[in-house]
This record gives sequence, C-alpha cells and structure tokens, in this order.
Amino acid sequence: MSKREEIEKKTEDLVQPILDTGGYELVDIEYVKEGANRYLRIYADKEGGISIDDCVAISRSLEAKLDEEDFIEDAYILEVSSPGLGRPLKKEKDFARSIGKNVEVKLYQPMDGEKEMQGELIRYSADDVTILTGDQEKTIARNDIALIRLAFEF
Repeated sequence: MSKREEIEKKTEDLVQPILDTGGYELVDIEYVKEGANRYLRIYADKEGGISIDDCVAISRSLEAKLDEEDFIEDAYILEVSSPGLGRPLKKEKDFARSIGKNVEVKLYQPMDGEKEMQGELIRYSADDVTILTGDQEKTIARNDIALIRLAFEF
C-alpha cells in the first residue's frame, strides 16, 4: 500500500463515524500534491445536498481527530466539500444510483476511434461498464476507463 493510500484509508477510518453520526455519505477521499501544497480532500454528500455549514462541522470534527492521531508527516490543507455535479463514479453505490442516467466516459486509449463517449449507463460489473449510445450498446472494460461521471445536462 502506498503512502497516499495509507493516509486515505486512515482518514476514512476517522471520518466515517463523523459522517455516520450526521447522516452524511462519504463520496471520496484524496491526498494529493498540487504545486507546493498537499491537500487532504474529503467529499461528502447527503440527501438534498450538503451545505457549507455541513462542511464546516465535518471539517472541525475531523481536524480534531487528525490532530489527535497525527499520522500525516507533511504539512497539508484539509478541505471538506460537496462532490459537485461532475463527480466521478468510483464505488458500487455510485454506479447503482446512476443506472439509466447519461454518463460521460473518458478512455486511456481510443475505442472505435473515440477516447470520449456519452451514453446511458445500462449495466456495470466489477470488470466492465455498458452504455447505450444512440441505438448501440458499448461495453467498456473498467481498466480502460480513465474517468466516468454523470454527464452535464443543461
């Protein structure tokens, strides 16, 4: 397990009870370096959406736990936020709730000459995802997908 994965896992163990108590759902955790700074990002949601006040409450509770455990050696910035409209589908529950919805898929390598496609998510498994584009079903190996997220519909 990499240092990043270890930090994300330990953070998940600390934040999950906080989120459970408040009725929130953990969407994702990222520990990343951007420029000169490191960021520990928590993406949370709840039925009806998450507010700034919710993010502040989660942040304060988690900050205290992180200070107590003190397992991150480097200086970092803690951010707690909504996953936003363009959140990626990563977990089983993300895919399950997105069946029947339009998704945007970006691939590492072109498939049928395309690296990006959009369509209705009709099936998924641990190994692949099937979308309906027009009247054609396309099954894509999960290992070939760089990003899959709900498509923006304006």
